[in-house]
Amino acid sequence: MPPLPLLRLPQLILREVFKSLSIIEKIKLSLCSKKMSRINISRLHSQKVIVVLDILKQSIRVLSENNKDIFEIFTYPDSGIGQNSNISRGVQMFSKNHQEGFLSVTRNLLKMFRCKVTTNISCYNGDLYQPMVSMLLNLQVEFKKLTISLKRSEDELLLNHISNKPGLVEDLRILLSWLPGFRPVFTSWPKKITIMNSAWFTLEHLLACPCTTIRLCQSYLRNKDLNEILGWCISTNQLYFSLCEQLAFKKFHDENCPKKERNLCTSLILRKWKAGGFQNLEYLRVDKYSIKNSKTRSNLLALRGIVIQSDDRRKKATIDTRCERIEISVTPF
Repeated sequence: MPPLPLLRLPQLILREVFKSLSIIEKIKLSLCSKKMSRINISRLHSQKVIVVLDILKQSIRVLSENNKDIFEIFTYPDSGIGQNSNISRGVQMFSKNHQEGFLSVTRNLLKMFRCKVTTNISCYNGDLYQPMVSMLLNLQVEFKKLTISLKRSEDELLLNHISNKPGLVEDLRILLSWLPGFRPVFTSWPKKITIMNSAWFTLEHLLACPCTTIRLCQSYLRNKDLNEILGWCISTNQLYFSLCEQLAFKKFHDENCPKKERNLCTSLILRKWKAGGFQNLEYLRVDKYSIKNSKTRSNLLALRGIVIQSDDRRKKATIDTRCERIEISVTPF
């Protein structure tokens, strides 16, 4: 029997055939024929996929929601599946340049699937990354995780572009911040934010931040800001709050400071939670507590493993104070 001329079928029938194909089959077929890109597939029937941009490796990885189907597309002549890669299914594409290849493949994927894009630390390349991210934001593509680095004025424009697209970025990660006088204004916030060099992230930014997850590394917040931070912690429902590296809670570590004041952060949070506050709280972690006073350290060690029940008896909070950090995990009964 001769092979079936699939692409010669009427478009209505071809759409139904296309829906029955796996993610990998759809990608391969679309890369073989430009006609496939003209098929108007209803987005309600297209699969949801995660598109991982890896500019360093020069590849685009497509994952199904359950990670069952994984396909990798290499977009540059010098790239290929490395010996250490665990991706057995992939294809290599040739294009005039890396940017053209990335944009072409990404546009093609957007026509076929309901995509969420994710990036990682190794993928940042300003010349290629900025036009790619801007194009995806303009197309209202959602980002599961987006990484940027603030080194040039163009990077600040990209951050402003992200801020002006509310709801599109779930997890924003900002690497280096070397722009002098950098003072961003967030018109909208992601759900989660991580800032590796957060000297520019002031108390005003923190108090205005509605994110459920906040990670600040190398923060220069001053000691007098801590009371403001504590009040903010009590008045909001943060799922995860982490202050890392140089944010030292010296006010609570000072030997001359009363024990009651040193332990204010923990006791206020727990009292608030026990009485019904922090209704959305699932996990809270304060990193790098930098406790040097032995007596204070002993007090915190005494909290390790303690379980506290909420007044309505619907939830319990388990406390852990290992590695100079405080963790509170909330689970329902």
